[in-house]
Amino acid sequence: MPAPTVLIAGRPGDTKNYENMIKRLGVPCMVSLNPSQADTATHLLLPGGGDITPAFFGQNDHGSRNIDTELDILQFTILSRFVAQKKPVLGICKGLQLINVHFGGDITQHIDTAETHRWVGRDQFHYVFHCDLGRRDFFYQLYGTSAKVNSAHHQAINRTGEGLVPVCRAGDNVIEGLVHRSLPILAVQWHPERLPDDAGESLLSYFFSLS
Repeated sequence: MPAPTVLIAGRPGDTKNYENMIKRLGVPCMVSLNPSQADTATHLLLPGGGDITPAFFGQNDHGSRNIDTELDILQFTILSRFVAQKKPVLGICKGLQLINVHFGGDITQHIDTAETHRWVGRDQFHYVFHCDLGRRDFFYQLYGTSAKVNSAHHQAINRTGEGLVPVCRAGDNVIEGLVHRSLPILAVQWHPERLPDDAGESLLSYFFSLS
């Protein structure tokens, strides 16, 4: 298996935490929104950010924030190329929601329990719990039945996209992790790149082991 090279689909300057974490693990990465880069990288990381333009999942704007439609289009285009080539993808926060929308799912634009999940000048923390009946998914392999994670979002998955399986949920039933049934695609609603004590590195290492 070739050594991984990671494409972070974002704007340079917005992705330093992700770059630093990947470099700590000794893996080369590049930050680009050029879809042609999808053909040279082995792995795609879809980072966190603002909310997805609601039109992409068939809704009007009902409280979405920090929308950047140009960014959404480029990220969806890059994701589509990776999916077509069956190459590994990791979605983080907004990245999880992009993956869900790509596969036909939708988003609750402001969840009832947003006060316990949203950014409050810092991350909030809560537990997430394994919810898949099997024990082969990445969440169970890495964390067992539960894990304490950070949180900085006010939206969440509503209808799950085709082929995607929830693997963990928060105590309020918000989906916090997804895996694809047949493709090397996984996603989390939290931010492993800024968990304390390098606690997120195991997730990235697992991702880099996929091919």
